[in-house]
Order: sequence, then structure tokens, then C-alpha cells
Amino acid sequence: MRKTKEILRLRFDLKLGQRQIARSINLGQSTVHDCLARFAASHLVWPLPPDLTEATLEDLLYATPPRAPQPRAGRELPDFERLHDELRANKNTTLQLLWQEYRDAHTGGYSYSRFCYLYERWKRSQEVVLRQEHKPGERLFVDWAGAKIPMYDRESSAVHEASVFVAVLGASSYTYAEATASQELPDWIGAHLRAFEFLGGVPELVVPDNTKTAVARPCRYDPDLNPTYHEMAMHYGVGVVPARVRKPRDKAKVEAGVQVAQRWIVAALRHRKFFSLREVNQAIAPLLDKLNQRAFQKRAGSRRSLFEELDRPALRPLPMERFEMATWSKAAVNIDYHIQVDHCFYSVPHQLTRQTVEVRATATVIEIFHKGVRVASHLRARKPNTAVSVAEHRPKAHQAHLAWPPSRIVHWAQTVGPFTARAVETILANYPHPESGYRGCLGLIRLADRYSTARVEAAAERALAVGAARYKSIASILRNSLDRESPPAAQEEHRSVDHDNIRGSEYFQ
Repeated sequence: MRKTKEILRLRFDLKLGQRQIARSINLGQSTVHDCLARFAASHLVWPLPPDLTEATLEDLLYATPPRAPQPRAGRELPDFERLHDELRANKNTTLQLLWQEYRDAHTGGYSYSRFCYLYERWKRSQEVVLRQEHKPGERLFVDWAGAKIPMYDRESSAVHEASVFVAVLGASSYTYAEATASQELPDWIGAHLRAFEFLGGVPELVVPDNTKTAVARPCRYDPDLNPTYHEMAMHYGVGVVPARVRKPRDKAKVEAGVQVAQRWIVAALRHRKFFSLREVNQAIAPLLDKLNQRAFQKRAGSRRSLFEELDRPALRPLPMERFEMATWSKAAVNIDYHIQVDHCFYSVPHQLTRQTVEVRATATVIEIFHKGVRVASHLRARKPNTAVSVAEHRPKAHQAHLAWPPSRIVHWAQTVGPFTARAVETILANYPHPESGYRGCLGLIRLADRYSTARVEAAAERALAVGAARYKSIASILRNSLDRESPPAAQEEHRSVDHDNIRGSEYFQ
């Protein structure tokens, strides 16, 4: 499924470049460029009409095939990064061997001397470091600190290490830090929410590391964001641009912020003993405020003063509602048009049977999506093995079947006879739920189509007399013509015999 609307939102609302958009939403840069070119060539304007769906937008933009790529002029440059990796991987590999392989693949390529010159120039250029200039309110760098804070259990004295989340604004280096119980997704999302609230606004971009809670599938060129993390970014209107794998300079601000937090917060608490996460964060708060108030050594002001001057006015306001944590997963629709989520079952339209759907689960709601469209929404069940169903999701035949109340079954049986009605009531009473006995009751009534109503009534009377009021027993009576015989005599009630050796209840009192 294309992400056309997301590309246009990041381009026109957040003013991101094509590379940033491509890295943020897990697409190739050429795909982003093609989408923006098609949009510019169309008659559409941003913002799009509210009723314009993703499918209609794709039909308008992609009705004609894209342009064929133009051939590159000049000689083909070698892949210097690959050459560099091969030289480091095998000590017997030489530049001359790599040049020979290059010339075999590109007949009109560079000479050996030029090849070596270009490689050495590329190699020297890799040592150049870009000095990043951050716009106010643009980027928030986030990461986990390497150092952890121990917490002790009061009863068992067991030690649990709390992780430290650090967030740093690019322009002012204003820092936020808090301790979390773990580095799992709920703590990762919760730390972001509290960081936004600590700042009093949201930046344009968030730059995380390639942790699993942020990036589902790390890739140097094409990272895939965690669905819940991406949903949180959508809620707050921020773009997520993960740092490249093993490229700490992409997030140098937070790397320095982590180092400062470990020195002035974690190290400062090394002699204190904590028994809960709340105690840890209460101890971190004054140290964090002291850190932000500390004057810079090589420039005027402090993190807080620069924050008040640069970042705070540029931050966008927080949304009216706080983000609600949700987890995304995929589920296959069973033949009973239900999916299973945490040992409970939820219905979807029966047309989606045997198809795969996406499930968004919050603490209170289960939402089900198919190809980006929400097809069902249920309140979350609390008791395991509970089925939550909607009548409109069932086929018409199933709806008609479930519309039969037990009283209607009994009334239909009365048209055959009173003993048949009693047999139907007995069948329904033997099941914990009356619907479980519907088939047996319907089968009993339909025996009148094969046999006469008089014979079915007689068979039902005989079955009631012997305590075998069920469909198979009555069908067997009719099949063996036992209904033509007289009903069996009721057994006489067995009475106890008076005897000297028989002790009554008074004996045990």
C-alpha cells in the first residue's frame, strides 16, 4: 500500500526534504521524488479535500506510467565503499585486483592510476565531519543511556537495574532524563510522552537510534519504523528520522547528552539506595534541573536560557488529548469470521474469512483494519475465551438461525403434539445454552415429514416414558417401529424394607 498522503504531509506541513521523507516512512528516495513530481504535475493542491481517499488519490496520481530513467553520462564511478570494505575484510585483496575487476565490468572505465587517485581522495573525504547547525524547535534526539541505576527489593534484596532515557533538543541542548523499568515499547513510548510534556511542546523531528522499539527492521538506507512508534508520531504531528546504523555522529547531540547525564545524574546517585522507580525519578528531578541551569564553559548562557530563547517559542503546542498506547499485530480471520487477540475472539465481516487483517489493541478497544480501512471495532474483553460478536458481521443465513428463540422452537413442536413439545423442552433443558440443542429439536420436528405426526407423537411419548428424550432415541424408536407398541409401564417406586439390621439416620446423630 502506498503512503502518498504521508509523503505529502511531511513535505508540505513539515517542509522535509526527500531524503528525510524517504527515511522516515521506509520508502526509496526515487519513490518519494516520483510521488512529488506526479503531485506537482496534477491539478491537486495541498491540503487535500477531506473526502479524498487514499485509493482515489493513487488513481489520480498514478494513472499514467512513470518516466523511464535517463541514462547516466560519463564514466561509471567505482563503488568506493564496497572497495574499502573488501580491502579491510581480506588482507590479500589489492587495489590492482579490484581495479581489474572494475575494468572487466566497465570496459571504458578509469585507468589504474586514476582509479587509485579517486579511491584515496574518497578515503580522505571520509574523515570530514559535518558541523550540524540545528534550527530552533526542529530536532529532538532520543536514546537510552548505557549506565543504569540499581533498585533493590525491600523483602528479597534482589537488584533490578532501571534504564535511563535521555532526550536532547538540537538548538539549545536542553536535556530531559528519566528512569524507566525497562527498555520495552511501553516504557519507550511513555518516556517520549513525558519528554514532550516536560518541554511543553513538540519538535518537528525526532531522531532515535535503531533500537527495536523505534525501528522494526533496521537498514542503512531503508529503515522500517515500529507501527506503534509511527502512530505516536502521527498523533503529535512529528516526523521520525532514525539515525543510520552504526553512525553515532548522526545523533551527536544525544550522545553528548547521554554522557553528560551519566556523569552529572547517574554518577551523582551512585551512593544512594533506591527501592522503587518513583524514588529514582524524584532524585533525578533536582539533578536534571541543576544540569540545565549549569552555565556553558565555552559560550554564554545555559541550556535553560537557550531553551527559553530559541526552542520554546519554536515548539508546536501539544495536542488536546494525550496519546493512548496501542500495539499493532496481524491476525488471520478464522472460518467463523472471528480473530483471536489475547485469548479472546472478535468478529469481523464474514467476507474477510481466511484473510489477514491488522489489529490495533489499546487498553479498552480492539480495532481491526483491512488494507488500511477499519472494518470492525470492539470493546476489549476482560475474561479469557470470551467471544465478542456483532450481528451485522454474520451471513444472512446465520443471522436467521440465531433469530430463533427457544419459545419459537417449542411452539413449532406443539403443532406435532404435546409429547413432542415436551421432548423439545427436555432437549433444550439438557444444554447449558439453548442454541446448542437447536439442531436436535429441528431434526425431531422434521421427522414428521418422513413419518406421520401421529407416529412422531407416539415415539416422543415412549421416549419420555423411558427417560430418553433426544433426537437419536426418538429416531431409533421410529426406525424400529417401537412407537406402534404400547408404552412401557412405569416402574414402581422402590421402598426401603424395615429390618432390625437396617440403621436409620438417628443412629448417626
